[in-house]
Parts: sequence; C-alpha cells; structure tokens
Amino acid sequence: MGSVLTFVRDGLASMVAGLGTERDKAASVYYTEPTIDQQQLVAAYRSSWLPRKIIDIPALDSCRAWRSWQAKNPQIEKIEAEETRLGVQGKVLEARKKARLFGGAAIYFDVGDDASQPLNLEKVRAGGLRFLTVLTPRQLQPGEIETDPLSPQYGRPRDYTIVNGVSAQPKVHPSRLAIFIGNEMPDRDITSGSTFAWGDSVLTSVMEAVKQADATSANIASLIFEANVDVVTMEGLMAYVGTPDGERKVTERYRIAATGKSINRMLILDGNEKYERKSANFANLPDLMDRFFQNVSGAADIPMTRLFGMSPGGLNASGESDLRNYYDRIASSQALEMQPVLSNLDECLIRSALGSRDPSIHYVWNPLWQMSEKEKAEIFKAKSDAARTIAGKGGMESPLMPVEALSDAFVSELVEDGTLSGLEGAIKKYGTLAEQEEDETDLVAAAGPLSDEERRVASDAAPRTLYIRREVLNADEITEWAKAQGFDTVQDDLHVTVMYTRTLLDWIKIGQAAEWSTEEDGGLIIAPGGPRLMDRFGDAVVLQFASSRLTWRHEDIKRLGAVTDYPDYQPHVTITWNAPDIDLSKVEPYRGRIVLGPEQFEEARVDWKLPIKEKSDV
Repeated sequence: MGSVLTFVRDGLASMVAGLGTERDKAASVYYTEPTIDQQQLVAAYRSSWLPRKIIDIPALDSCRAWRSWQAKNPQIEKIEAEETRLGVQGKVLEARKKARLFGGAAIYFDVGDDASQPLNLEKVRAGGLRFLTVLTPRQLQPGEIETDPLSPQYGRPRDYTIVNGVSAQPKVHPSRLAIFIGNEMPDRDITSGSTFAWGDSVLTSVMEAVKQADATSANIASLIFEANVDVVTMEGLMAYVGTPDGERKVTERYRIAATGKSINRMLILDGNEKYERKSANFANLPDLMDRFFQNVSGAADIPMTRLFGMSPGGLNASGESDLRNYYDRIASSQALEMQPVLSNLDECLIRSALGSRDPSIHYVWNPLWQMSEKEKAEIFKAKSDAARTIAGKGGMESPLMPVEALSDAFVSELVEDGTLSGLEGAIKKYGTLAEQEEDETDLVAAAGPLSDEERRVASDAAPRTLYIRREVLNADEITEWAKAQGFDTVQDDLHVTVMYTRTLLDWIKIGQAAEWSTEEDGGLIIAPGGPRLMDRFGDAVVLQFASSRLTWRHEDIKRLGAVTDYPDYQPHVTITWNAPDIDLSKVEPYRGRIVLGPEQFEEARVDWKLPIKEKSDV
C-alpha cells in the first residue's frame, strides 16, 4: 500500500518567516545566471549617475594621459599628427566605454582593400589608414567559431558581419578589428550564439550593489519629508469616522487646525485632544549611506575618492595609497589588455604616418600618478648628486666613467623624464659636452680633489672672503608674476647667489665662469619650465629652480677650498622678506625664463642683510 505525502503550510508561520518571498529567512544564498538586457543597461546608464560613472571613469582614466611615442622627433610628429587626423584617442575611449557597458565593442580600421580578407600590413602605405569606426555587439555579429585547437583563432569567430540594415551584409576579418571586452567570461563554452564573441557588461556584477545604494539614498531622501510628524490624539475618533458626516467633520476640524497652525502659528485643541510631535533621528544615516557607497566602490573596483569625490576618512588619511593602487591597476590593463588589442591598428598607424616601419619605434603609456613640484625637485637633486659622485666630484679619487659618456646619459635621462624642458633643443644648438672645447675650469674640475699643498698655493695671493652673485636681468617679469600671486613687496635687488664663503681665497684662482648663453653681455639664461618650487629660507620666501651650470660652478669653488654654512647648494632667487602669512602651497611658481647677468665678485659681509630693500609698488 503506497504512502501519501501531505504538505501542510501554516499561514502565520509562513508570514513570520517570510517563506516564499525574497526575504525568506529559511533560504540560503543562491546565484543564478544574470539576465540584464541592453535596454536595461542603457536605461541604467542614462538615468542613474552611479552606473554612468562606473562605466566612464576607468575608461577615461585609461585614455586621458594617453601614450608617448619613442622615436626620432620627425617620426613622432608624423605619428601624432596621424593619430589626431584619425581621432585614435577619442575612438579608443568610445570603444572602452561601450565595451564596459555592453560587454564588448570593436574599432574597425579601414585601409581601402577587401575587409573580408586577412590584413596584410606590408601593403599599408603612407596615408593608407582611411578611417576608424566603433561598433557594438548589436552592429557586429560574430560568424562561425574556429574549432581547430591548433589555430591561433581557436575559440574565436572566423569572421564578423556588420549589421547595417541593408541586404548586403559586409564581412570583416578579425585582423581588421581592435576588439575590446567588458568583463571576460570564465569559459566561452558557457555562452552561445551572438554572445560567444563578447563578455559581460561590467554592470552585471555591480548592479545589485548599485540598486541597494540608490534605494537607500532614495529612502533617506524620503525621510526628510517625515523629519517632523504631527500626532493628534482624539477620543471617539473611530465612532466619528464610522459615518460619512462624522468623517467630514473630523476632516474639516483638523483642516482648520492645520491652517491656523501654519498661518498664526497657533494650534487650538479641545480639552480631550492631545498633540505631540515625532521627530526622525538622522544621526546614523550618513554612516549607513557611506557603508553602501563603500560596497559600490568595492564592487566597481574604483576608490571612493575617485568614484564619489569624497575625502578619505581616518587619522592622517590622504587616499593616496588607494589612488596609487587604482592607477597601478589601470596601468596593468593598458599593458595587458589595451596594448595587445591595439597592436594591428598601431602597426597600420605607423605605416600610414611614415610609409614604412622602423623596428625601433614603440610607445609607453604615460603614468596617471603625477609627482608634485617638490618631489620633482628632490628627484632632480638626487640625480644631480649621483651624477656628480660618478664623475668623481663627490670626494672620490677618480671618476667611474668618462665624463662625456656620463653627460650624454644624464642629458638623455633629463630629456626622457621631461625634467628640463627645452634641453634637447638646447643640446642640438650648443652641442654636447664631448663637442665642447675644454677650458681651464673644466680641466681643473676633471683633475680630481686638490691636495693640501695645492689648496695652500691656490689661496696664497691676496686671499679674501668671497661672495659671487648674478643679477636677475628680467626682474620686471618676475615682479609682475609676484604681483599676480599676491605678494605685497618684492626684494629690490633680485639676484642669484653662486657662492658665499668666509674662507680666504685667491679670486684670480677662482677665475671667471665658462658661460653658456645667447646674451651679448655673457649672461646665463635659465630656460622656461623644469623643476620650480616656492619655499622659505628663514624669513625669506625664495623661488628654487634647477641649473646644472650654477651647481657645478658652486661645487668647483668648494673644491678650491671654499667652506660654506650649508652643505647642499640649491639655486634660488629671494623674492621677498616680507610675507610671513602667505600660504606658499597656493602660490604657482614662476615658470618663465630667468636671465642672469655675469658673475660679480664681492667680499662676504657679515651684515649682508643691511642693504636689502623691498619695493612696495608691486
């Protein structure tokens, strides 16, 4: 005899446990295949700012600093001009956004031949790259899948069809497409049909967190309208509202009461009525909202400082480490995802710009993290000190390598990292160190440290203290800059100190500096740009800048026996002694050229501050 199974569902128990609902307390976590169609994706992107920022921010960050081509200057100019003509940066940004939103996108690059055939790079000539077009999965249908495991296209479509609404559907070979994927599928075998060639939208895995944050934000906003709720207690209320006439009287009664309260700020009640006000508590709502925002930030893998523009919380928190980690991830995606995808397009771009392919041409992605002016100045100083040590001018007996080789390498390093703008052009104009004729100063500097006897001989002819300065010839330009930056006064005699020492020296032995200038009077020009930094030296506000000539000159004089009060020399112009309250972090350093006159020799004065005057007509 068979048994009969009977299922009994208790209504009250089901209600309390929430059985059969989305809040079923007996249910465990269960994952289902995501089902978000393109209409939902577009609606979320257009109607909610969170999905839009999650899509746009990483795509923008991967393209905004762009890349630097490494080649000869004429080649770089032609390649960058071709990039501009075709709008490569903008097309890549568009493709990245659409790939993140729809799960994939592609850039079709046309070279004027049969697009259904494999791309032959050797046939691409100057101007051969005609245009670029961004296509989404709706416009680009994958064809038959390559099933041969020995094929480089295994698991990928053998071709694609452009859906353009006409009877003739053109086919495109994959080699003519730069295909971007949103979120990669764990295994392409789990997909089928038109989705086989693409991935998931990045919103697929974050949409639940976004909805929770949006819903919480909306609920908190609705609480504002219930921040204060008036509650009136009335005896016999239910008896009154039991009849139409009674309900009308109650409604009219409290309509008049509400009118009086809003107009006369007076509430008149019957003796049996009670009035109280209920206030909502918003104290913990900001913390609750932050938790949901953190959930979205983690799901999107974008720091809160970047996604929400929020200041980081916590003691001494700056958000710098979060941004560095995020920028490192963007750099990884550029190298591991974008660069391979763009390889065929870049090969066509180089040939279209130059007409041929120079194997040495390549590019590097520009870093998103930018150093401050102070960090740049510190790095420049460290590099200069290292070069000076290698050259044998840091207390070593002899240099580690030929000075000419070190000079060429150091110049290449400064040009590569952009420390001194205009350096490459200046080197072309004036030549490298190896092309210069050695003067007496260079020979003395290369000879190594002086012995005690040589130092005694160098200072035995009319020894005196020494103060070497160079007058700033374009002081009006710097004064005008200081006025724009909010300085009330500027030092009347703008100059750069090359050496200040109370050591007794023979000025003739010190000699005249070997100049590098276009000025007829033998001055020295500090080119625009390069590391510039505003700082305080005691009561003085100074403009620091980089100059290898001034630094080498200072060190050479120290090698002749000069002793200074400061071990590290940093070229600078003292702007003012009368700015105790100005915030230097808000002052933009002067970045124009600095024109210096020839060296002026004076004896070092103990009361050197006495002649200082300030101009107040700035």
